[in-house]
Amino acid sequence: MRLETRAPGKINVCLYLGPTRADGRHELVSVMQSVTLADRLRLEAGDGRDEVDCPGVDGDNLVTAAMERFRAATGWSGEAVRISIDKRIPIAAGMAGGSADAGAALRLLARASGIEDRELLHEIATALGADVPAQVRPGRVLATGAGEQIERVPGVARYAVLVVPAEGPLLTADVFREADRLGLARDAAGLDAALRDVRAGLPDLPDALCVNELEPAALSLRPALEQTLAQVREAGADVAMVSGSGPTVLGLFRDVKAGKAAKAHFPGAKVAKPVGPHGGEVLAA
Repeated sequence: MRLETRAPGKINVCLYLGPTRADGRHELVSVMQSVTLADRLRLEAGDGRDEVDCPGVDGDNLVTAAMERFRAATGWSGEAVRISIDKRIPIAAGMAGGSADAGAALRLLARASGIEDRELLHEIATALGADVPAQVRPGRVLATGAGEQIERVPGVARYAVLVVPAEGPLLTADVFREADRLGLARDAAGLDAALRDVRAGLPDLPDALCVNELEPAALSLRPALEQTLAQVREAGADVAMVSGSGPTVLGLFRDVKAGKAAKAHFPGAKVAKPVGPHGGEVLAA
């Protein structure tokens, strides 16, 4: 048995930050969009125990946790499996690479076990982290709660995504702590207002709603990103923003050709495009 799938990275087309819940997570409103910059995962028979092979990533990871939780939640006692990950999404870059891998691993395990229960997979994903539920099935979603409440948004946006990496990671927990220190979170009424505006703007948000309210916290921790944002705007982006918790900077270009041309101005940059659910199909290897 050998199965393969892609794990598309995601961008937050918008991210509105709300109050902290009792479990320590922030409420949010976000439109999350999968893109063609993707890791690749392969599942095959293991050697006596489940294992994960991901060069460049040491220690436990979300895929290991996904394997353990899948077996516990489903009672599946099939043979041990080995999941290999070919990393293409930058690590700790604000594009949910680890969450994408966990979502892809759940798809692989569901196919291998024959237990393809979307509701159960969603429950497992929710326990793994706020970004994982939206990654079990790639595409575009409106995420609320702490990210676990998702609504599919039909269609695929037609813009080019310029992905500009930065030196060194920014840890998500550090950025949220800085957001709390800066008092960036909205109250419940303010978050409700943001949700109404976003719903009214879907399926393709107007540029004015493409806002990342974590961005000031990322800029506080990494001031040099201000210059990158300015350069992306100068290159013609309709929207320039920090991706999630950063430090990757994104440029959204309604003119796809202009987005591709802008790549030449940024060493190491990539141009991606939005993808729908087909971006995470499971195939026999």
